[in-house]
Amino acid sequence: MKTSVSMYSLHKHTVTEGLDVFGFIEYASSIGLDGVELLDMYWKDVEQELPKAKLLLSEKNLMVSAYDVSNNFVKSSEGERKMEIQKVFNGIDVAKKLNTNVVRIFSGDISENVSFEQGKSLIIECLKECASYAEEQGIILAIENHGYFAGRSEQVIELIEAVGSTHVKSTLDTGNFLLVDEDPSHAVTALKKYVAHVHFKDFVNVGKEYEGHAFSSLSGDKFLGTVAGEGKVNLHHVMQELKSVQYKGWLSVEYEGTDDPKIGAEKSVDNLRQIVETM
Repeated sequence: MKTSVSMYSLHKHTVTEGLDVFGFIEYASSIGLDGVELLDMYWKDVEQELPKAKLLLSEKNLMVSAYDVSNNFVKSSEGERKMEIQKVFNGIDVAKKLNTNVVRIFSGDISENVSFEQGKSLIIECLKECASYAEEQGIILAIENHGYFAGRSEQVIELIEAVGSTHVKSTLDTGNFLLVDEDPSHAVTALKKYVAHVHFKDFVNVGKEYEGHAFSSLSGDKFLGTVAGEGKVNLHHVMQELKSVQYKGWLSVEYEGTDDPKIGAEKSVDNLRQIVETM
C-alpha cells in the first residue's frame, strides 16, 4: 500500500513558521513517502500556485493521495449551501489537475438554526448534487468520520447509502471514532467495504480530569493526539480489516499530537511502515 502524509499534520508549522504547500512537499520528499495529502485551506492563490506545485511533485516523484475540501453543508440558506457545493466542485476540479481521484469531504457542523434531522437531510441533498459532478469527472468523494453528523461508523454508512452513488465513499479516520465514544476496531470492521482513503491517526486517553488543551469526546473523556501506533487505536486490526477487503488505496498519516509535528509525523510514518511489513 502507498503511504502519504496529510499537510494538516504540520498545521502548527503553517501557523508559526509560514510553512506553505511547497515547503510541505519538500518535507514529505525528505522522509521518503510515496505521496502527499493536500488541503484547500493552505493555498494562498490556488490558480497561481497549482502549476508550481505540480512541477515540484513531479520533480520529487510524489503523487497526491487525496485533495481535502473543508465544506459544511449544514447551512440554513440555499445560497450558503450552493457556495458549499461549489467549494466541493472546485475541489474536484483541483483534484483532477493534481491527478488524484479522491476528494476528502466533510458532512457539516451543528447549527443553532437547523435541527439535527433537518441538517442530515440537507447533507444528503448536497451530497447527491456533488456526487453527480464527481461521477462526471471520475472522482470519489470520501466522507471523513468527523463531527456530530458523521462521527460514528453507522452515520457515515447511512449517508453513503442514502446518496446511493458508487462515487461517495469513506475517508476512514482511525482516531476520530474515539471522540464520539466508538471503539475504532468496531468502526473499522463496520466501514471497511466503504473505504476509499485512510487517515492513519492515533490518540491517547488522558482522562476527564485533565486540565490542559485536549480533544473532548461526547461523554467528556479527553484525548491528546499521539504518534500513530502509540495510542489507543489498534492499528494492526485496522490493517487486517483493510487487507480482508483487498483495500488498495492510500494510507495517509495525520498527526495531531503535541510534539514537534515533523518528528511526530515521521515517527508515525515509521510505525505505519512496520505495521504494513508485518501484514
